[in-house]
Amino acid sequence: MEPSAEPALFALEEESVAYENNVALRSVSLRIHRGEKVALIGPSGAGKTTLLRTLYERVAGKSSFVHQHYALVTQLSAFHNVFIGRLDRHSTAFNLLNLIKPQEKILNEIIPILSKLGMEEKIFERVGALSGGQQQRVAVARAMYRGEDILLADEPISSVDPHQATTVMELIMGSAETIVLSLHAVDFALKFAKRIIGLRDGEVQFDLPTEMVSPAMLSELYESESVGINLL
Repeated sequence: MEPSAEPALFALEEESVAYENNVALRSVSLRIHRGEKVALIGPSGAGKTTLLRTLYERVAGKSSFVHQHYALVTQLSAFHNVFIGRLDRHSTAFNLLNLIKPQEKILNEIIPILSKLGMEEKIFERVGALSGGQQQRVAVARAMYRGEDILLADEPISSVDPHQATTVMELIMGSAETIVLSLHAVDFALKFAKRIIGLRDGEVQFDLPTEMVSPAMLSELYESESVGINLL
């Protein structure tokens, strides 16, 4: 990648991460600057989630995060789960008030976000009663409502219907200045990200502007794993 005059938001130097003697990242070095839109791709077990969480640890207090498994409170409504994104910005009394009776100001902030994600009819439904794709859109809405300049997302469209995935990706990519997300859907990575980092076996295989990523590189990255890749 071209160097930037500004200090990097993320700077990893020979970073390795192991869990119970299993190496998830092997000597990974990379820099991500403000304003970049980056996709992490690679086969299952490549280290995408570990790398994403390693980055998140550096900016946990000033970023939004979409968890792969949503991290929602299933007993609460979609509205309340989105509101959780800003709990730390209000007093305990105000948070309890919104739990009992959503306030008009907060409703006016959250309803448009859920509506853009096609969730206007599910706003006050208990999250546990929603489908996986609907729950994932609630998780995306919460990150958008958090409203930070940095957004990290772990497989944010994995459960979303294909015809809705484009809309969700468009909203994600427009919701923050700097975005890093892991995607198993390579065609969406190529369509929306400006930079692609290819991972395999915990190592960076390539780190390139999207237009420089070739079909041969992708075939070598995934080898025997079957993924739908549309390069058109």
